[in-house]
Amino acid sequence: MRLALYQPDIPQNAGTLIRLGACLDVGIDIIEPCGFILDDRRLRRSVMDYADHADITRHSSWERFNQTRQGRLVLLTTRAAVPHVDFTFQPDDILLLGQESCGVPDHVHHAADARVLVPMRQGARSLNVAVAAAIVVGEALRQTSLYPIATAAISA
Repeated sequence: MRLALYQPDIPQNAGTLIRLGACLDVGIDIIEPCGFILDDRRLRRSVMDYADHADITRHSSWERFNQTRQGRLVLLTTRAAVPHVDFTFQPDDILLLGQESCGVPDHVHHAADARVLVPMRQGARSLNVAVAAAIVVGEALRQTSLYPIATAAISA
């Protein structure tokens, strides 16, 4: 299981996703260009010291990512028709996240093997990308029995 960040534009969200990947043993693909420098202090603040424990692969472009990816590409999007809880995840799925500001372009949307959404109440536009990813990663890991063995509780 991997998370792919398509041209992330908010460093704090990218940092949170890297930390999520490190804690849950989910690899991270960063598809550039990013809307910030990967050494941004805001990114470092949200990643904390988890970057050393994360499996991060940087890709210089969408094309380069697509040439090397393995597994199904599952796009998290508000434009999907299938709720993530009704989708059957596979262990080698790559969960693709778009930019906070505009999602992914149509050619990336159409390249996905599947598209899922997080069900929300009527009138809600969207969740923060890191929050949506955590919800979907949790379900995907549950379905595939890939959750790491529990070693610590959540700190207050």
